[in-house]
Amino acid sequence: MIDDDGGGGAAPTLVSTSSMWPTTDLKIDVPHSARMYDYYLGGKDNFPADREAAERALAVFSAARVMAQQNRAFMVRVTRYLAGEVGVRQFLDVGTGIPTSPNLHEVAQGIAVDARVVYADNDPIVLTHARALLASTPQGRTAYLDADLRDPERILTAAELQSTLDLTEPVALSVIAILHFVPDDADPYGVVARLLEALPSGSYLALTHATADFDPAAQEMAATYRARGITAVERSRAQVTRFFDGLELVEPGVQVVHRWRPDDLTAAPDITDAQVSIYGALGRKP
Repeated sequence: MIDDDGGGGAAPTLVSTSSMWPTTDLKIDVPHSARMYDYYLGGKDNFPADREAAERALAVFSAARVMAQQNRAFMVRVTRYLAGEVGVRQFLDVGTGIPTSPNLHEVAQGIAVDARVVYADNDPIVLTHARALLASTPQGRTAYLDADLRDPERILTAAELQSTLDLTEPVALSVIAILHFVPDDADPYGVVARLLEALPSGSYLALTHATADFDPAAQEMAATYRARGITAVERSRAQVTRFFDGLELVEPGVQVVHRWRPDDLTAAPDITDAQVSIYGALGRKP
């Protein structure tokens, strides 16, 4: 399973409460999904426990690195589409993950320098990288919010969000590679619906989610996460599509991510749906 997004930055325009950030215990002896994802991507923000857990996952699902790479490529394409073709200027990215460039705000502000982005994550691992996440263009704005996806009210009422985004104007809600860490009993559909409820007509939902539809080994991969105390659940295409109930799906709808508006159909001809095993889609709120 994978856990996204990532960071980077330019000249800073900051919104933060960094003086109040607590000292964090990174628990480096316990594997962490965000650090495992960083390892799949070839990053350096991981520790032996993360690498050992990731290698166990790779032993049962050898394409985990392909999955991670294609998930990030989807994030870049969908953000580019939103900022460029659609003209969205506000983004709420929930479940931010460890910084990996290009991050959402770099993509969006690379097209529209005045784009505003709020990142939300409640993970102490991510919190240690928040200063990098907060870097923005001078014309735009980027804020970091310490909040849990499963607490949408905390996200929606946070001062950081209220001072950065105008919820009377369209917002793109991005939940990339995070919902497969939310079990059914935490009501992931209700959480997404509540966040969308607060956004106006013309807003969007961009989402990716791991699946075992193409390779049962993805179920074994999820089991390796659960064996190490990390909640993980793969969902079917029908279950992923349900997150978009009431929205207008942007063509080509719910697809394995490398098939969603690819930049070049011949760029990776050998990649299979089974290797990618993660759905992605974009929906518009009417």
